[in-house]
Amino acid sequence: MSVARVFLALMSVLLMAAGVRADTALNSARLWPAPDHTRLVLDMGDSVEHSIFALKNPDRLVIDIENTKLSANLDGLDLSGSPIRRIRSAPRNGDDLRVVLDLKSEIKPRSFQLEPNEQYGHRLVLDLIDEDGLRRNEASQPVLSDNHDGKRDVIVVIDAGHGGEDPGATGPSGTREKDVVLKLARKLKAVVDSKPGYKARLTRNGDYYIGLRERTLLARKQNADLFISVHADAFRTSKPRGASVFALSQRGATSETARWLARNENSSDLIGGVGGVSLGDKNEVLAGVLLDLSMTASINASVGVGDYVLRNLGQVARLHKSGVEQAAFVVLKSPDIPSILVEAGFISNPQEEKNLQSSAYQGKLANAIWEGISAYFNDTPPPGTLLAWKKRNGQDNSVASYRIQRGDTLSDLARRYSTTVRRIKEINNLSSDQVVIGQTIAVPTS
Repeated sequence: MSVARVFLALMSVLLMAAGVRADTALNSARLWPAPDHTRLVLDMGDSVEHSIFALKNPDRLVIDIENTKLSANLDGLDLSGSPIRRIRSAPRNGDDLRVVLDLKSEIKPRSFQLEPNEQYGHRLVLDLIDEDGLRRNEASQPVLSDNHDGKRDVIVVIDAGHGGEDPGATGPSGTREKDVVLKLARKLKAVVDSKPGYKARLTRNGDYYIGLRERTLLARKQNADLFISVHADAFRTSKPRGASVFALSQRGATSETARWLARNENSSDLIGGVGGVSLGDKNEVLAGVLLDLSMTASINASVGVGDYVLRNLGQVARLHKSGVEQAAFVVLKSPDIPSILVEAGFISNPQEEKNLQSSAYQGKLANAIWEGISAYFNDTPPPGTLLAWKKRNGQDNSVASYRIQRGDTLSDLARRYSTTVRRIKEINNLSSDQVVIGQTIAVPTS
């Protein structure tokens, strides 16, 4: 065969290959409505090229996906609670797919792709953002306690980890972390709300996802005195078990300080919450010093409240580590709000998975976390709160329950809770200094 014929044959093969396009399929879809946005997830056979644009009169969002065919029944999606009235689709330009969302109201769209993970393959994600909903979630006013004009409640923001498209860890029997921690967060909120001088807020109260930075932003908007993120740990084997408490590490604080100082919108940022110190009118050196001081104080307070919470968790659950651990978790990077992350147990451990499924056990964990919160704030009540007013006026007689552990003595407990052995004995009607492992006693929390 001549060189020319070989060349022509190769060109023919290449041209035929160029004309054959392997379609990517849109295999299924999921919808996750949230208070201020709705997330539409399209399961794709591969990564895709796509574009989106909005149309008005009536409001519509058009998604054009290249080289894609429809292999899903989009009519079966439950659209309740979302801004979507109807979903339509049709082939476009022969090989492409056009999906049209008929909307009930105007939204701000955002799209991105996610790589495959353990549960899902390639995904095209569309967030339909309700800007009116965002405005409704702007900073709230301090909550004033009943019958105490001018004395505000302590605000505790409780963050249930993961949610929506992000299930978190999965236990051996299929228990999903996102479901367990939401139930625990709701129980903790109920306990906190039932106590005078306290008010709890949830970052999410349903099965939807919130970005990690947005969770801390929600805490700031709520003027939080404490941020608690609730999770369930996992490991590649089923052996590890036990609850843990984390605060921010110094390495995480250093990176966050640099990030804050590099942001262009610092003029509106405060440290110290509402009425705190604005960084916008400070030179770079002074702003850095102020932010570093605030971050250091926040970490110290986080470790302090974490120690109280861990100590009380140890009375109802096995502990993975005996002290508060520190790591660079994004949700802990608030420079002016004490923030802790509670790992309620290892969902990858069959026994702990079973425990975490139990409503009664979740209640025990919620009460133990509350006892830690209460003990911390009774010791160091935030200025302007009902708790601070009570303490200043000698009305603080709060006590917490404590289960005696190996090595505990009344004198140790007196030092730990800043009280006296005599006071502990009076509260518990004890005739001697002797205590036994497993015995539950009441201790003053201030």
